[in-house]
Amino acid sequence: MNLMNRDKFKSIVEIGLLLLIAVVLGLISAYLPIIGVIVDFFWAVPFVVLTIRSDIEKAALALTAAVILLSLLIDPILAVKLALSFGLSGLALGYAIQKNVGAVRIFIFTLMISFAAQILSMMFMLFVVNVDVLGNQFAMVKESFEETFEVYKSIGMSQEEIDKARAEVEPGLELLSLLTPTLLLLMALINTTACFYAAKWIAPRMKFYIPDFPKFSTWRFPVAFLYLMVLALLGLYWGSTRNLQLLYTVSINANLLSMVVGFVQGLSILSFAADHFKVSKLVRRLIFVVIMINFMLFQIVAFTGLFDMLFDYRKNFSDRDQK
Repeated sequence: MNLMNRDKFKSIVEIGLLLLIAVVLGLISAYLPIIGVIVDFFWAVPFVVLTIRSDIEKAALALTAAVILLSLLIDPILAVKLALSFGLSGLALGYAIQKNVGAVRIFIFTLMISFAAQILSMMFMLFVVNVDVLGNQFAMVKESFEETFEVYKSIGMSQEEIDKARAEVEPGLELLSLLTPTLLLLMALINTTACFYAAKWIAPRMKFYIPDFPKFSTWRFPVAFLYLMVLALLGLYWGSTRNLQLLYTVSINANLLSMVVGFVQGLSILSFAADHFKVSKLVRRLIFVVIMINFMLFQIVAFTGLFDMLFDYRKNFSDRDQK
């Protein structure tokens, strides 16, 4: 066998092996519900590797073949949903890594494609299969609360107390339904993060390179997120006082997005301070955990991060040290 034929044979074997891994992961997703939820976020990794090692056209063909095989073995709807929700982001991540545009651009590009893929998957389930996935999830959550209230009633809780508890829960459920775009973005973020770091873990073994992110203590986001928060607060006011539901929904999602981004930048500032004062990793992790579980601290850190986008506290701090 000459060298060209040997390389071609090796490439075919590699494609077949990665395709087999994707099919096995798909079967795990279908038949092991609890583990399958986690496996879903890594289902695209074989297509990331295939795109990098070969090209996006072959990876797309392999993705199509995986959908066909899973359709025959389990269910066509689940197979298409996997391909839309996770497979497309795998192709995007592999393509961006192949172009070697830097870790931040790779991640942002993949996140955008993954977010679009989540929307496409939801539209497929809603308009083709006639299943409102998120609506069903919200209904299940509401039903679980109702079952809990029934249990409380059976053990002697008064109807007045149950009604009070229900009145406290229902606004939260309504708010959750308004945050559908943010929930889809969160799904895309988890998927992108899982794929990125899984691909980075196997990169040395597969002989390709994925660049590192900048040090966390140096992370900064555009000041546009601060302006987005201001506009979101105005939109929340106008939407609630003028009964403009669409404006209110857009604003509440924009506000949450800006607060989360501000929170990440706020943690970056704390990491910078911890580096400066040589705080141990254990202590800083404990501080981060306390902040994450305390809503008041979360808000303080988020607003600090948002205003840092404008004032750059770290630069001012460094300038004072140099004087």
